[in-house]
Amino acid sequence: MSTHILTLNPSDVLFFKDGRPMEGASSGHGAAWPLPNVLDSAIHHALHRAALNGVHSHRVARNGETFSENRDSNGRKFGSLQTAGSYPVIDGQWHFPRPADANFPKSANTTHKPLTAQPAGSTNSLASGLLPVVNTRPPSKEEPEAWISAEAYHAYLNQSDSPSAEHFLSDEAVFATEHNIGIAIDSETGSTIDGVFYSASYLRLKQNTRIGLLASCMDKGKEGKAADNDLIAQTFPNSGAETSILAGGQQRICTVMRNTSGSLPLPVAPAISGKLVRWSLLTPAIFPAISADAGKNIPAHPGGWLPTWIQSSDHNIQLKDPDASPRQQGEGRKQWRQRVMGLPPIAARLVAAAIPRAIPVTGWALRDTDDQTHQYDSPGGARATHLAVPAGAVYYFEADNEDEAKKLAAALNWHGSSDGSKIQNRRSSIFGEKGFGIGVCSSWTPHT
Repeated sequence: MSTHILTLNPSDVLFFKDGRPMEGASSGHGAAWPLPNVLDSAIHHALHRAALNGVHSHRVARNGETFSENRDSNGRKFGSLQTAGSYPVIDGQWHFPRPADANFPKSANTTHKPLTAQPAGSTNSLASGLLPVVNTRPPSKEEPEAWISAEAYHAYLNQSDSPSAEHFLSDEAVFATEHNIGIAIDSETGSTIDGVFYSASYLRLKQNTRIGLLASCMDKGKEGKAADNDLIAQTFPNSGAETSILAGGQQRICTVMRNTSGSLPLPVAPAISGKLVRWSLLTPAIFPAISADAGKNIPAHPGGWLPTWIQSSDHNIQLKDPDASPRQQGEGRKQWRQRVMGLPPIAARLVAAAIPRAIPVTGWALRDTDDQTHQYDSPGGARATHLAVPAGAVYYFEADNEDEAKKLAAALNWHGSSDGSKIQNRRSSIFGEKGFGIGVCSSWTPHT
């Protein structure tokens, strides 16, 4: 099994800061649930600290130019790392973000549905032609829980009866927020700064709660042969003392346990019936804006909430049939790409969407010191901030027929058309390897 189930148990409070500044009267907001890129970085650093021998080293190159012939001094390691998560694991039971269209407390029933048509005389300033998603229940001030169990998510996908109330958890049932006062540290001298204090909030998991994520890193070694070297299993061997990693800010320590179960804990999609497909995000997704390039026949795309694989002009899907897309035996890379580009897109279109408020995704990079001479040396510092579609967002599609709907589901499901033993699709335009853009499909019915 190349994809492993990891559970993190913190030894103390954790600090997962968002993008807000931590200066003056602004406190450090560090009690947020960790985004996928944060734990991906933690696993990546753990691989480096494990001092693994004989791993493949990717040379830094641009447009065919290699900056150094020394693979070891100028190589980037662990490029095959892929992660997904994170999720609360309580007494071994995984929980997932509540979908935006299942908005009733202690229930996984669908509460919001697209209308069958635009109401007469209405306008839609967000995206002309998309159907409004309306609440089918009476209004209520009671807030639904943020997390639902795997069993509850299964009921949501199959539109079956919801399980009992303990399958639905608020943030307060998963973690607590603790506030502490700290003294600022001078980054150059490592000493405290007189008279400079700050307030910060920290995340403390409740008893019997762990952070769950999935990870794989199959390496082909220095000889560049088959990728059959499982670096995740080597780094987290589950023998003797538990492996420790640093997660989030302020060098907080977590111990890691690895599960070698044959099935992944993510919700598996039911069979699609009819031509209506609903795609619910299990992790955030990032869709950056694209500038037009007439020379490459690339049209402009606004990005944001709208996936870049959906045309902004008519909302038609641009994804190809996944069964016809894999590279065939003996097919060259260029030939394969040309063949896939010539395939017709799946005959389906976006008709509605339920998108909660965007979340900022940012970070901090250290200076790249592999080679101080080439022009692509990274200076380090704050990373670019992206606004991501949050987990729980729901997209509604209509295909030309049931066959096309099944093709679309196979292209969007995290497990494709398989039984759920491997992550096959990551539909975020960037950071897919870090766990963004993982979703699951089901059928839906309009509100009449």
